[in-house]
Amino acid sequence: MGTLKGILAVVLITLNAAVVCTPLLIVCPIKLISPDRLRKFWDRKLDHWVIDGWVGANRTLFRWLSLTKVSITWNGDQDISRQQWYMVISNHQSWTDILVLQTTLFDRIPPVKFFTKSQLIWVPFVGMAMWLLGFPYVRRINKSQARRKAKRGVKSDRQATLDACEKFRSHPTSVLNFLEGTRFTAEKHDKQRARYKHLLNPKVGGLSYVMGGLSNQLHKLVDITVVYPTGTPTFWEFMRGQCPEVKLHIDCREIPATFRNIEDDSAQRKLLSPWIDDLWREKDQRIARTKAA
Repeated sequence: MGTLKGILAVVLITLNAAVVCTPLLIVCPIKLISPDRLRKFWDRKLDHWVIDGWVGANRTLFRWLSLTKVSITWNGDQDISRQQWYMVISNHQSWTDILVLQTTLFDRIPPVKFFTKSQLIWVPFVGMAMWLLGFPYVRRINKSQARRKAKRGVKSDRQATLDACEKFRSHPTSVLNFLEGTRFTAEKHDKQRARYKHLLNPKVGGLSYVMGGLSNQLHKLVDITVVYPTGTPTFWEFMRGQCPEVKLHIDCREIPATFRNIEDDSAQRKLLSPWIDDLWREKDQRIARTKAA
């Protein structure tokens, strides 16, 4: 039964992606040759239509197939809306995190866009659609590799993010960044000698880029803690309905005024690092309490 449910879930999600993304691919050539004002109109309309259509249909499918139960605790969400800009951060354990977060935040804040590995652009339908919708594509490279690519005219992750933020300014957007940079595993935790028990060390680079690109627009920081009480599922286990429950704790936090309008990236990182470290320690303790309950 679980295998049949998993196959059905994957097929329906794939069909949903194809149905929603195909019109986007058709409209793209028209968008590229349109005047700047009309292009911004396309960006705004396509964002809401494509992302909301895909995420909304996925949420309906998850509920219909009873894939999991999502328990949510909200704090400070009294004034959030789809008419504002948000920075969303979260811990990262599984590919299913993205699906859970998107379907949970659907209708509460604007469409969620997230930092995406450059290799994913080759995923049929979805990869190209995310590129067309302005998702920031980033590469896992060291500083020397980045310098070599810069000499060849390849955009840095910072410039790619700032370019994406330039487009985001024209319409309310939510930008999701998994600050750990990768999914949590015990091996990665031990290798980097993480300062936390249940989390990897956070990286504030992506957060700093977005703060620099959307400083005046960002309304709040949406800080999410994801916990799988029975163990982190693989994507296939989630599709089979083998993830009984997901617990989300969501804090909508004010962004300190001292973090805004700082042009120097290194100076901003120095300010952000201790703040994020405090949030990560709080998150680590919350995960421990949730797992012990």
